[in-house]
Amino acid sequence: MARFDPAQAPELIRRARLDAGLTQAELARRADLRQPSLAQMESGARNVSAEMLERVLRAADYRPSLPLAAHAAEIVAAAARRGLSNIRVFGSTAQGTDGFESDIDLLVTPGHTTDLFDLALFSDDVQRLTGFRTDIVSDGGDEVFLAAIAREAVPL
Repeated sequence: MARFDPAQAPELIRRARLDAGLTQAELARRADLRQPSLAQMESGARNVSAEMLERVLRAADYRPSLPLAAHAAEIVAAAARRGLSNIRVFGSTAQGTDGFESDIDLLVTPGHTTDLFDLALFSDDVQRLTGFRTDIVSDGGDEVFLAAIAREAVPL
């Protein structure tokens, strides 16, 4: 399965380019493409392979905070299906220092029947929605470790 959905290429490329403050010409140069080719990708006039989409998004330094915000409602719904609540973001994504190589760090409150499989499946749900590796931490663990995370965690 592709990391990013090629069917969403126009929206993803445009969002990444604008977030990075790049013109089409600047992004094309970073991705080693011609500007007209990038313009066709961004407009949807040209099909984009999964590999090419990842190459362009990497060149724009597409940040996980963008798809995290775009899919927040879906992520909260996925968490609820897995018996998780109180979804909070911490780490580079919460601090605004995330980049293409960053992951998504989420702090969650598990329900009474939630197990490790639910946490793993939720991590997969978020990764499928965003394209970024996701680490899930339960707030039912080590208090000293959690205190440090909780100080910087912000609600999704």
